[in-house]
Amino acid sequence: MNRPAAVTPPRLIRNFCIVAHVDHGKSTLADRLIEITGTVSRRELREQMLDDMELERARGITIKARAVSMRYDHGGETYELNLIDTPGHVDFHYEVSRSLACCEGALLLVDACQGVEAQTVANAFAAMEAGLTIVPVLNKIDLSQARPEEVIGEMEAVLGIDPQQVLRSSGKTGAGVPELLQAIVQRIPPPQADPQQPLQAMVFDSHYDEYRGAITYVRVMQGVVRKGQKVQFLKGGCTQEVLELGQFRPQRQPCALLSAGQVGYLITNLKSLAAVHIGDTVTLPGEQAAPLLPGYQEPKRMVYCGLYPADGESFEALREALARLAINDPSFEFQPETSEALGFGFRCGFLGLLHMEIVQQRLEREAELDLVQTAPNVTYEILTRQGETLHIDTPQKVPDAGRIAEFRQPVVRVQFVIPSEYIGPVMQLCTDRRGTYVRTEYLSPKRAILVYDLPLAEVIYDLHDRLKSCTRGYGTMDYELLGYFPADLVRLDILVGGKRVDALSIVCDRRDAERRGRAIVKKLRSEIDRHLFEIPIQAAIGSRVIARETIPALRKNVTAKCYGGDITRKRKLWAKQREGKKRMKSIGNVDIPQKAFLAVLESGQDGG
Repeated sequence: MNRPAAVTPPRLIRNFCIVAHVDHGKSTLADRLIEITGTVSRRELREQMLDDMELERARGITIKARAVSMRYDHGGETYELNLIDTPGHVDFHYEVSRSLACCEGALLLVDACQGVEAQTVANAFAAMEAGLTIVPVLNKIDLSQARPEEVIGEMEAVLGIDPQQVLRSSGKTGAGVPELLQAIVQRIPPPQADPQQPLQAMVFDSHYDEYRGAITYVRVMQGVVRKGQKVQFLKGGCTQEVLELGQFRPQRQPCALLSAGQVGYLITNLKSLAAVHIGDTVTLPGEQAAPLLPGYQEPKRMVYCGLYPADGESFEALREALARLAINDPSFEFQPETSEALGFGFRCGFLGLLHMEIVQQRLEREAELDLVQTAPNVTYEILTRQGETLHIDTPQKVPDAGRIAEFRQPVVRVQFVIPSEYIGPVMQLCTDRRGTYVRTEYLSPKRAILVYDLPLAEVIYDLHDRLKSCTRGYGTMDYELLGYFPADLVRLDILVGGKRVDALSIVCDRRDAERRGRAIVKKLRSEIDRHLFEIPIQAAIGSRVIARETIPALRKNVTAKCYGGDITRKRKLWAKQREGKKRMKSIGNVDIPQKAFLAVLESGQDGG
């Protein structure tokens, strides 16, 4: 049952988020909390209430952080519980960090069957570093294969959690959820916020509504914001009138004011999200302005790829679709680029491979575009002989070898959580990818954490898939960037008919270059149709060719009409044919079909 929003004193407010590994039941538990507090009537309730994006529901994962305010009666008082739902996948850790800054507590959710996983560890430590009160919860206790005692032992061993503090619940059946609500009220501290101070609110998210313009999600740190009031966005540098404000129940519900400690939304006259900076501070204009809050670190785009319209004509439609996506996703960026092979398109930056896949699927679903995507590559740093440091996000920007003093690649520290019997295969997997061993920790006699330092380029291609294969689906991984380190890297160019095909250039380790070059030229040879002249396909590093395949010319039988007679007639015709082929080879263009590009790009460019 929805109740009108009233001003809640800070002592009765609890702001919390749920952090967990992907698929440990965050969204289902959020559904039970919404149901038991009566925030949504049974008639309106549906599964994954907070995952309202079509793609989130289709894939069963949370992509965008969402907020919901619930009322909970306890001990004769009505508490306001503000839940900020967060994604669990490693690529969306940026969304998690924004949510943590707005909360005083976190429910640390662990699956009673799967146990402590890689993202559980990463998100738990992120919440601890943010100074949040951790409420450990063991979820899915209703399943027959649940092993609660063993998993609680893992939580104690890895995260130092007191077994007595762990609550047991089931997001599916609702068992243990009333006790969980009591623990939220009793254990999580209220916000230290003063409504009498000047307004200071943090922008933790925003989205664009076609009818209302920019909708800004805020957590009020101190003071009060009212409808009709003028507010200033400090980073954006603009002053706007508050046309509407309210809370999420979980749909937008307007109210007269938002007070210190509360979470809600503001609608102003802003028609573009370009003026709304995530991590910005909203305050009063003029002398009453509060100081700027420490915002978030800018998200680091780690993976880049080119996106091109398949038909070559939907360039403007693709630009509009990308602009719409970038409005709601500040961690994604794009800029126009041109490729001789693929025409006009965009260079796009993403947080990781899943993020890239999600953006591509959203473009194809929401904008109905048919896209060609170039091979993903990571950002490199190059120190030139002149002392400049270049940031390279596309292989075409790599300067000539003579100008390079040092080629640096991003290195990440990867944590694998795996069953103990698979330690050998996973170590072999990391060694094959030039990993550096760091340490092994045992969660229990049957499960271990294996830590390796690996080049990010090796992680983004197919490491996750290979990990799943060699651990029979039981391994999970999480990574964090350590920095850029020198490596023996080269730019591998693909030449077709003596011309460089820019879309197929890649940066790789010198030791891998020959294998990858051979794989690409072999693949192209089978995909490009024969022409009337011979076509050499070469893989080269600088001016040195390291692999070559040749597509033979189509031969027309020019002597078919010569039956009998002198052999010199045939020789003349053959000589004329040779001359024609020679001339055609110098002026003829090789037509590389779209499917040839796709075949090379889809094979991950390493030939498997």
